[in-house]
Amino acid sequence: MKRFSFSLQLLLGLAAGVALGLAARAGEVAWLTTALTQVGSTFVQLLKLAVPPLVFTAVVVSVANLRNVNGAARLAGKTLGWFMATSLAAVAVAIGLGLLIDPGRGVTIALDGAKAVDLEGAGTWTDFLTGIVPTNIVTAFAEVKVLQIVFLGIVFGAAAMAAGEKAEPFLAFSRSVLELVQKALWWVIRLAPIGTAGLIGKAVATYGWDLLAPLAKLSAGVYLGCLAVLLVVYPALLSLVGRVSPVTFYRNAWPAIELAFVSRSSVGTMPLTQRVTVERLGVDRDYASFAVPFGATTKMDGCAAVYPALAAIFVAQVFGVQLGLGDYLLIAFVSVVGSAATAGLTGAIVMLTLTLSTLGLPLEGVGLLLAIDPILDMIRTATNVAGQMVVPVLVGRSEGRLDEDVLNAPPQSLEEPPAAAPAGRDADSRDAEPALV
Repeated sequence: MKRFSFSLQLLLGLAAGVALGLAARAGEVAWLTTALTQVGSTFVQLLKLAVPPLVFTAVVVSVANLRNVNGAARLAGKTLGWFMATSLAAVAVAIGLGLLIDPGRGVTIALDGAKAVDLEGAGTWTDFLTGIVPTNIVTAFAEVKVLQIVFLGIVFGAAAMAAGEKAEPFLAFSRSVLELVQKALWWVIRLAPIGTAGLIGKAVATYGWDLLAPLAKLSAGVYLGCLAVLLVVYPALLSLVGRVSPVTFYRNAWPAIELAFVSRSSVGTMPLTQRVTVERLGVDRDYASFAVPFGATTKMDGCAAVYPALAAIFVAQVFGVQLGLGDYLLIAFVSVVGSAATAGLTGAIVMLTLTLSTLGLPLEGVGLLLAIDPILDMIRTATNVAGQMVVPVLVGRSEGRLDEDVLNAPPQSLEEPPAAAPAGRDADSRDAEPALV
């Protein structure tokens, strides 16, 4: 397999998954469906295993690294501002598209199964706000409550900055754990072609086209909305604000976007996203070490903007609820402010329930969409990760933290030996990982 690029391996895994899924469905081969399900779920479980330590240590280290960055508060403010601005642009695209295609018009689906979906603790602003602060640190890690882990990471990182030299042993330990987790995660990432075959194969074998038929317009809308953000909104910002060629950006950023598509995990893709942002897009390493982990847990244009907006319009039309201007403004508000609610490994169910509950729409609508969620989540996650690289490029350009030579150079193979680290800092071990190109 080393003779094939990682991109080709992923495409082969995708094709193999579709073929195996169709074979399992056409021949009603139960053992093949079970095998595909097990392969896919094992891959996702391996990603989940890395999430708690990866998120906590990445946030701690990224917050602590701000002390090495001049104008850190300004950089953090600009980053957050661009996160919000791009989310607003994405949700505007989605709302406009939803009004144009009417994704739920004429759709009739039995709701018996939808009503059985367990949405406890996921549907209201109260749940969201009270869920930020953990009542038990162990529970936050054991149950992989990513938003709470992010909160703890910010608190511990800020405390380490305030404590100064006394916190160095803790920061050194956090850096070591982060390197170990990322090393192990790279091994998991190398299994992505196999995991992709299992995930796609299971979806095809289980649902085929039967379920997609009544939801085809919504599915197409989500893909069109995400593609509009990827191919229109982001390129416009890169060209007009960042003075960066969109072709150059996507050429360099492609490995991370592709992995995000097949893995459906912004957090799982984070090590590769950070390497690409630094080594191919030319963003300053100190700033990228803050912006990328921050974005991987809070910047979700696909999951928090495009998808909830279209899904809310779909649910409203299915249940015969008329949405007004105020409702569309609420959708935009939830998308911009509630993006952190999507923090996690995969999926956007929390964000969707948050949007529906804010609008007063039936939460049974979530159950209608759970079956096709894996199919929609691929393009959503690819959009998330692209946005997580676009913003550091824009801010890096405005702050003089973008290396033009790196950005415009031919795409660097990620298997080449790392450059020497600046004096006083350790080399980033991620630079020595296998190529994912």
